[in-house]
Amino acid sequence: MIRKIIKIDEEKCNGCGACAKACHEGAIEMINGKARLVRENYCDGLGDCLPVCPVDAISFEEREAPAYDESAVLASKQKSKPTLPCGCPGTQSRAIKREESTCQAAGAPVLSQLSQWPVQIKLVPINAPYFDGANLLIAADCTAYAYGNFHNEFMRNRITLIGCPKLDAGDYAEKLTAIIANNNIKSVTVARMEVPCCGGIENAVIRALQASGKMIPWSVVTISTDGRIIPM
Repeated sequence: MIRKIIKIDEEKCNGCGACAKACHEGAIEMINGKARLVRENYCDGLGDCLPVCPVDAISFEEREAPAYDESAVLASKQKSKPTLPCGCPGTQSRAIKREESTCQAAGAPVLSQLSQWPVQIKLVPINAPYFDGANLLIAADCTAYAYGNFHNEFMRNRITLIGCPKLDAGDYAEKLTAIIANNNIKSVTVARMEVPCCGGIENAVIRALQASGKMIPWSVVTISTDGRIIPM
């Protein structure tokens, strides 16, 4: 039958494996360092793999291909039962592609600016395609609740990592050091609350920047408990 199916350009493929992870059906595998569509009947043609590819090596085409076999996919999943971190599918790393919007009609719902998942510092991978050339926002989780326009002013065009230094066990500095040291991070913005315990997230970022050995522009924004930006 003629149907829409993905096409992988192996010359463009950089072997990162993001598409294989994003393909929930198991149609893609990494072979000799390149992504390949190995099971055409497992490809549903929806293209969850497209937005995660950092080099645009995946596209759609319409051609002769076997029909999508949902029962075979389900049987394969039942047989393999892959173990994800913490046993939770919600920890699977993925980029979120959004259409650019320059204006918003009055009364329309506020659009999310989150561009990746997961967001919790302890759950994010050390390496992910969305870290390449990223502007990082490292935020205390209360900031998004205290400051009303947090998505548009802080999260927009940034990769967001959140945490609570008072409630999370352990220190963030080691994980943040690894992320900064192993990726092409362009800048770091820290968003914290005015309360003293929030100093932990700022201090962790400072130590991570120092330990990474990189000179990266960084800044700190402090938000009051009543939702104002406190001038430095």
